[in-house]
Amino acid sequence: MSLKPIRPPLRLVIFDCDGVLIDSEPLSQAVLAEEALAHGWRMTEAELHETTGLTWSALKPVLEGRLKLELPDNWARMMQDRIVAVLGTHVKAMPGARTLLEQTAALGLPYRIASNSSHEEMDQKFGATGLLALVRGRVHSARDVARGKPAPDLFLAAAEAEGVPPERCLVIEDSAPGIAAAHAAGMQVVAYAPPDGVVRQVHAAAPHGAVGSLVELLPLFKAACVELTR
Repeated sequence: MSLKPIRPPLRLVIFDCDGVLIDSEPLSQAVLAEEALAHGWRMTEAELHETTGLTWSALKPVLEGRLKLELPDNWARMMQDRIVAVLGTHVKAMPGARTLLEQTAALGLPYRIASNSSHEEMDQKFGATGLLALVRGRVHSARDVARGKPAPDLFLAAAEAEGVPPERCLVIEDSAPGIAAAHAAGMQVVAYAPPDGVVRQVHAAAPHGAVGSLVELLPLFKAACVELTR
């Protein structure tokens, strides 16, 4: 997959969690499919992929509209708790995730994680995959801000925490809501589209292109942060 150069100097990389660093989307989709089926909706693969990147709070009205019912007020919290309960034994890191984080740090390039997942979910995901030490103190959840993706709040909060202006940030995303949030935040964005994943038209919305492997990002980072000063 072709990439366009990033506008230098790059001063912060913001990674999405699910589908970029952590291979947890199939698990989340399985839990969602199970929940929908319990209420009479057998979700298709295409319908499940359309939910990628959305918070459980955002999914609640989707299910309520389709099923013509009212879910409990605490439904989103209940679903998050279900995910947390199974993450420890079923989740794994995306190929190359550890190398990417370690070598990004070796470049002297700051990075942060911005996800619609809760902190409890991400603690489980990063802990189970052995990445927790690499992300500790760098993680931002949609619960920390007024609005999750596709609003820009989460990415803007990550940039503010690092003291970097949005135009000097690069977002790595795999979902339509995430790419939309990066655009809204005024940040550059590259899509991650692993070859064994579902190819989504939203990747065309990432102006700098897409990568099929996380390690492909390292030359891009290196070229864009040549002028990096702290």
